[in-house]
Amino acid sequence: MRKIYTIGLLISISVIILSVFESCRKTDANAPKGPTPLVLTIPSGFPPPSDLFRNNPPTKEGFELGRRLFYDGRLSADGNFPCASCHQQFAGFATLDHDFSHGVADQFTTRNAQPLFNLAWHKEFHWDGGINHLEVQPLAPITAPNEMAETVENIIRKLNADTSYKRMFREAFQTDVIDSRNMLRALSQFMGMIVSANSKYDQVKRGERTFTSAEQRGYALFQQRCGACHTEPLFTDLSYRNTGLPVRPSLNDVGRMQITGKSADSLKFKVPSLRNIFQTGPYGHDGRFWSVSAVIDHYRFGVVNGPTTDPLVKNRIQLSDFDRNDLIIFLRTLTDSTMLNDKRFGPY
Repeated sequence: MRKIYTIGLLISISVIILSVFESCRKTDANAPKGPTPLVLTIPSGFPPPSDLFRNNPPTKEGFELGRRLFYDGRLSADGNFPCASCHQQFAGFATLDHDFSHGVADQFTTRNAQPLFNLAWHKEFHWDGGINHLEVQPLAPITAPNEMAETVENIIRKLNADTSYKRMFREAFQTDVIDSRNMLRALSQFMGMIVSANSKYDQVKRGERTFTSAEQRGYALFQQRCGACHTEPLFTDLSYRNTGLPVRPSLNDVGRMQITGKSADSLKFKVPSLRNIFQTGPYGHDGRFWSVSAVIDHYRFGVVNGPTTDPLVKNRIQLSDFDRNDLIIFLRTLTDSTMLNDKRFGPY
């Protein structure tokens, strides 16, 4: 009897254990899944990116939340100026045909909107490098009275009133709390994942296409005369330089010196990327140049020498009209139609 009792007890215990295991398995299967990781693909030939995502790894849910925020006018005081109003996808995420962007109450900004791509390789932002992390960069335009003119508190209140945002924040960050930290993290994920690396230039470098004779001549000229500052493959060395632009009296913009307080940084501005250059005009920190030809002619004829003018342009850049035309033809190969039309980066 004892043996039969023991066997029956063991069978009962086994049934209980199996039932608990099956119950746990069903619970795990029905448990909400965490965010889906996204991987920043490093294009062929690109250097390692910055540590942008070290504490904010991108996810599908975070990216989509950031995308929606980027296109949402409620981030501005009057509802008419989302981030995308100054950073248009078809314009390389710059502002087409405007030297200065429009802001709330018919105001204008005081600098030309910079394009937003390949930001994962940048460590500083804005023309003067005054922002040192992409996660805090949106606070500048959001709170500027001549741009979006809103407060973080008001934005969070508006987002909390939208039940769909509550769901998206929960899916992205596993919390029902909508706060500024996660709002900025989501925006950073979206902007940081915008990569431009499929222009004709890139395809040539990958051996998929070839340059025409004029493009090849222009490329050789670019490497000789422009490549020191506009370093491949980002087409910027991310430095700050005085390129001999005379000061615009109405702005008196001293550039990098405004951040560092050092006279050696007077009139120095961040070297812009030349990728998608034919989509991102007008050009210069104050948008004074309305064509690529005008920019090149500045370096040929218009450089104004001063105490901080960069040595590479002090003697101007020697280019014939024929050279200029070939250089322009090459620069057109930097247009990345894939990025410009990628629906992942378009309106939510």
